[in-house]
Amino acid sequence: MNARRLTATVLCSAAAMTALSGCAKKGEIVVDSGVGITAIRSKCPAVGIPDYTGDVTLFRAPGDKTAANIDVVAAMTDVRTQCNQDAGDKVFAQVSFQILARRNDTSGARQVTLPYFVTVLQGGSAVISKRVGSVTLNFANGEARAQAAGSGNVYIDRAAATLPDDIRERITRKRKAGDADAAVDPLSDPQVKAAVARSSFEVLVGFQLDEAQLAYNATR
Repeated sequence: MNARRLTATVLCSAAAMTALSGCAKKGEIVVDSGVGITAIRSKCPAVGIPDYTGDVTLFRAPGDKTAANIDVVAAMTDVRTQCNQDAGDKVFAQVSFQILARRNDTSGARQVTLPYFVTVLQGGSAVISKRVGSVTLNFANGEARAQAAGSGNVYIDRAAATLPDDIRERITRKRKAGDADAAVDPLSDPQVKAAVARSSFEVLVGFQLDEAQLAYNATR
């Protein structure tokens, strides 16, 4: 497995766990005329930046990775999402972010265009879609810093993001105090956990890096 796939897999698993922990927080087991989970997670996707893809370094001369040869450094930050899960058969999510950049040579006005990706994952590992866009930074003459905004839209199948009725019933079923499974978290059931994972989606955004750029980020 190469560094790019390993990075994505590790981060996706972390994002999936974040989504699941969010479910548990929203649907804590409560005692109220019985025991059961009273709320289910949102169909909206979790959003994150994979390890080593949140920044990019451009060098003046190829092959020289020393600090003296650095041309431009850019970082992705302030990742936000707006989601509509109640319209039609698709869940719509818009992801926005900011790019903050710094250059070493401040002489003259300059434009720098950087590619980025927006990827949708299902169940922590299955790539449903990937789109590549670009954002352009405008450095004014004499200025070392520039900032630009980027965004991406994704659509997720509403049915795929919805828990099956039988799984939902197993999660939300009221349990009387004293029942054998009254103190058992239904999310610990392997079948329930698998169903929740299948209906969990994530949107990952980051710079579209080549192998050399990814390796530089991973080993510096």
